[in-house]
Amino acid sequence: MAEIKFESAGSDPDAFNLYDEGKKIGEMIVEINNRDLKVYHTEVDEDQSGKGYAQSLLDAMVTYAREHQLKVIPLCSYVGTQFGRHPDTYGDIWNKDVKPTF
Repeated sequence: MAEIKFESAGSDPDAFNLYDEGKKIGEMIVEINNRDLKVYHTEVDEDQSGKGYAQSLLDAMVTYAREHQLKVIPLCSYVGTQFGRHPDTYGDIWNKDVKPTF
């Protein structure tokens, strides 16, 4: 069973990291600044595709944003696409004042 951990450590960027049996198999790179959570990149190992892990990372980030009253700036094309497809689901946390550049 895969596990997602929010990790914020030293020189590494903040990220929601996805682990399977202790091995990192995916990540969502983020930055928290004031009340904004910028999402820069989402990636899951190629051999893990089709298992819904990118959606799991998205779900973990959304839960975190809601719990901490953060607004999400989706600079990542995956997150931006999902937010655009499902505005009713993500509209409460979507900072639409910042336009993505992807």
